[in-house]
Amino acid sequence: MLRRTRLPGRSRGFSLIELAIGLVIVAVLLSSLLVPLVTQVDQRRTAETQRLLDEARSALIGFVAANRRFPCPAVAASNGIESPVGGGNCTSSDGFLPAATLGLTPVDPQGFQTDPFGNQTNRIRYAIADVAIGGADTFTTTGGMTTATMNGIATSAAAGNLLIVCSTASASATNCSAGVPLANGSAVAVIYSVGKNGVLYTGGCATPASTCVGVSADETENVDLNRVYVSRPQSAATGAEFDDMLVWISPSMLFGRLISAGQQP
Repeated sequence: MLRRTRLPGRSRGFSLIELAIGLVIVAVLLSSLLVPLVTQVDQRRTAETQRLLDEARSALIGFVAANRRFPCPAVAASNGIESPVGGGNCTSSDGFLPAATLGLTPVDPQGFQTDPFGNQTNRIRYAIADVAIGGADTFTTTGGMTTATMNGIATSAAAGNLLIVCSTASASATNCSAGVPLANGSAVAVIYSVGKNGVLYTGGCATPASTCVGVSADETENVDLNRVYVSRPQSAATGAEFDDMLVWISPSMLFGRLISAGQQP
């Protein structure tokens, strides 16, 4: 008797719809993994930026202890060196951190220190109070702070004549018109990063003739080259974006650090 042999059935493949659904599921899973990874990278860069700012503040105070003055800010054409060399009447009281003058590393090919977000607009920035207390250019002229005396500097700070740090943008160039006054005319120097979103104008932003714009009003306050700055928690809310980071030097911090090192301004 002949046996009938049954041929194996043809295996069934995936339809295009099933493949599409599978790809969507894989994409969703990958995106759920990538979002926390991006967040972690940003958090590490933010922490590193804070470290750089704290290091810059310490370096500036060390420079004062060695030279009896603050360095002038660097400008776009000075390759990370204070402008002018030797201080005195600064080319701009609000510019870039003079990393080359301070001996800070690492720096970009132009001699500027950038924050870890890494764009050209992410150069660390620095501003110094442009005042004369008993003499010209108190903070950037050698011996200017000695001439001014600690009491004279403290009195000027109490009168609101130095740099201003607020918790929100101010309608005034001489005080905090809204929000919390964190250093209402009492900051000797400010060191800051414009954060991941940088600035909208990339044409220098380091001389009074330049105009910089931030993503929000609070960020614009930090780059519009007046003596008012904003420091507040970071936010991604539309219209209120803020990822700048800022530290400052008060007279009491300056005096305390110098005196503990056996120095006086």
